[in-house]
Amino acid sequence: MSLFHRKSPPAIPYDPETQEPAVRSSICTGEMTVGFIERKTGKFREYELARSQDDVDAFCKRVGMEPKDIKRIN
Repeated sequence: MSLFHRKSPPAIPYDPETQEPAVRSSICTGEMTVGFIERKTGKFREYELARSQDDVDAFCKRVGMEPKDIKRIN
């Protein structure tokens, strides 16, 4: 066991039947927010601010999907 072992972040619990992971980006500033879209209402629920594409990739890894498959909304 290593003293400086880096733990992987825990998976993000969500219901894939009622929610869909998505990235919302601002048209003006380009700021990205990752979160979930409620399938019934279409409402976006924010999870966290993504400062770079690496943050989006980490979010995708935590929800168990490929970054190229995540839905992007404006």
